[in-house]
Amino acid sequence: MPRRVSEAVHRRRWAILAVLLFSLLIVVLDNSILNVAMKTIASPAPTGLGATQSELEWAINSYTLVFAGILFTAGLLGDRLGRKKVLLFGMVVFGAGSVLSAFSGSPGELITFRAVMGFGGAFVMPATLAIIMNVFEREEQPKAIGIWAGAVGIAVAIGPVTGGVLLEHFWWGSVFLVNVPIVILAVTAMVILVPDSRDPAPGRLDPVGVLLSVVGLVLLVYGIIKGGQLADFTDPEVCGTVGGGLLTLVLFVLYERRAAHPAMDVRYFRNPAFSAAVSSIALVFFALMGTTFFVVFYTQSVRGYSPLQSGLLLLPLAAAQMFFAPRARLVVARFGARAVCTAGMLLVAATTAGFLLLDADTPIWVLEILFFTQGTAMAHIMPPATVSIMQSLPREKAGSGSAVNNTFRQVGGALGVAVLGSVLSTTYRDGISGELAAVPGLSDSARHAAGESIEATLAVADRLGPAGKALVGPASDAFVHAMHVTVIGATAVAGIAAAVVALFLPGREAAAAAPGTGRPGAEKEQAGAGA
Repeated sequence: MPRRVSEAVHRRRWAILAVLLFSLLIVVLDNSILNVAMKTIASPAPTGLGATQSELEWAINSYTLVFAGILFTAGLLGDRLGRKKVLLFGMVVFGAGSVLSAFSGSPGELITFRAVMGFGGAFVMPATLAIIMNVFEREEQPKAIGIWAGAVGIAVAIGPVTGGVLLEHFWWGSVFLVNVPIVILAVTAMVILVPDSRDPAPGRLDPVGVLLSVVGLVLLVYGIIKGGQLADFTDPEVCGTVGGGLLTLVLFVLYERRAAHPAMDVRYFRNPAFSAAVSSIALVFFALMGTTFFVVFYTQSVRGYSPLQSGLLLLPLAAAQMFFAPRARLVVARFGARAVCTAGMLLVAATTAGFLLLDADTPIWVLEILFFTQGTAMAHIMPPATVSIMQSLPREKAGSGSAVNNTFRQVGGALGVAVLGSVLSTTYRDGISGELAAVPGLSDSARHAAGESIEATLAVADRLGPAGKALVGPASDAFVHAMHVTVIGATAVAGIAAAVVALFLPGREAAAAAPGTGRPGAEKEQAGAGA
């Protein structure tokens, strides 16, 4: 098969990949650092911002929603204007948002500036993966994507440990400010090494589609978070926003089917390999992000570990991803993507269910085994699923394909935090309400606020002095119970993801016979057939 990548680019392809990993590093690093810092940010001033449970969820989801909503357009702009230009723009915006987030004076400001970071990140992620698809030949793409996915493990390891060190010596804003030197170094290297590429026949922008997707996602996730905050999912405000979000997303799909130049080409989903891989990624991130949201409160609020110690506890998860993700292609070559992804999904479900073993006194090595197994499972899901998505499309549409891949991952994660976070909050409130009702001198509003999260309860207990010590034990018990209820839901979602992969992801024989897997020009034939 003749080489489609120029000789000059081909010679420096691994150096280009190394530079691109910086962009992945800051995006994953930011989220993993924030997970460790959530308890500190929830603390009253001057230690933190006094953020409530719902404000913490929005600090995560404001980033995710803007990220997901803009990804479609960012992918198209990369295909149209040049992926290198779009990548550099996104890195600069992300760095500026990091500085603003570091000096936020209130939870509202933090939520707003996190949205700015999400806007920049939306231009980074699709361009990174699209450039990889355009500097590596098809036979090397699984290896490159495996290394790309394995770098997540490095960021997962560096993020919590770095965050813990910073929080022990500096104020909470330092966890965002650490992004700035990485951005400066990465942008400098990208200008020198990374080649530009674009789609020779790009589509026009789709402002209506972008607006519908952003409005639909914001309404849906806002309604779910509000339901958890009010502990009432039948409230008219909750039903109205959730229903409005679902209706808007339905209109988005209908509009995209008829649009001449859609932000998201829904015809991609006619390809079973593409639709199954995208759906599985969304579902598994729903389960994982919802689960990891409460882990930091378990390790710090229930078990009493410091932010640094909590970060170190995540090292087995990171080590497993770093070791297994680059090697997942070898397992896929032997058993096929469907078998490997299905086994990985089932392992995610099993490890998620394993959190039912945890209580306030469980030996910590149990948690470490769960983290390592979870990292191993993820390492055998992300690389083959991403390869299935990207190789299902012609190389010229790499930006759009990468945007769809990252959008569903981010949306799945956002809904996981919103849905499972709301389940956690609602169940916890039911468990602690009786104890709070017995505390004398608490107003109804203070009692309601104290019941939203374990951190809010512990803050009330601290203000009450010796009289508040009676709340500490019941708060831990209520949180552990809420955590167990939450992981049951996460396990069910991971099981659904395993079923989707097992039923719809093509097996070895189908994948080998599919168009676009080996012949020159087959990618364009596949694109024409899909259209």
